[in-house]
Amino acid sequence: MSMLRKALGVAVLAGAAMLTTAGAASAADGPDGAPTAADTAAIGQVTSGPATLGRLATTKFPGRHAAAAAAQQTADPRTQVAVYEPTAAFVTGKSDVPAALAYVAVPARTGDGAAATVWAERQGPAWTVVNVASGDYERQYAQAAAGGYLLHEPQVNAWYAVHGDAVTVLDGSVTGLAAGTKVSLEQYRTTLHERYADKLPGSAYDRDGAGGGYGGRERAVPAADPGDVPVLPFALGGVLVLVAGAAVVPRLRRR
Repeated sequence: MSMLRKALGVAVLAGAAMLTTAGAASAADGPDGAPTAADTAAIGQVTSGPATLGRLATTKFPGRHAAAAAAQQTADPRTQVAVYEPTAAFVTGKSDVPAALAYVAVPARTGDGAAATVWAERQGPAWTVVNVASGDYERQYAQAAAGGYLLHEPQVNAWYAVHGDAVTVLDGSVTGLAAGTKVSLEQYRTTLHERYADKLPGSAYDRDGAGGGYGGRERAVPAADPGDVPVLPFALGGVLVLVAGAAVVPRLRRR
């Protein structure tokens, strides 16, 4: 954790002024894969369809006590939150596009009344529900982002709002940065490079399989006890990496 705090601390102390030099990531380079109107409509259909409602009806999160009265499972596709994640190309400086769409979150309720979030991913031309997670954190973070796009760094479970060239910490998790801390997009890229550049495909870390394997995005499995803190690999642009010393408490979720 001290290594992460030091790396991000350097970026913050480097100054709040936004870099405008040639080649720096700029406001013109927005995230990739933003949902279109057609995507929004398709997401609405799949997240409110009978298959998803049936899944919500039977979803039970560990540690959740049964409600006194049965609740009606629901999903609210009127609220759709696009969640973006940094890409390997951005980390290595091969692209100035800061992030790519990871999933779209739709707030919901399970059959026992628990707050939940349905995750929809674009798979080829179609949208598919890939996960039901506990809580409605994406909606809350989107509100806090105040018009910026929502950026999630899954390796350390940190959340940011991006407005143009400014990156604002919403939840620093194990990074040690307080909510409201601002850095430039280029400073954030420098920090990402320090953390992950040696863990991308072709690296010794990759060849040794230190991250537990590479390929698709991994989901945290439900923990029997929320107090247990497993160290799990997460994805960076489709590449699994594991940050040494960073333990992430996963949300209780059901695949």
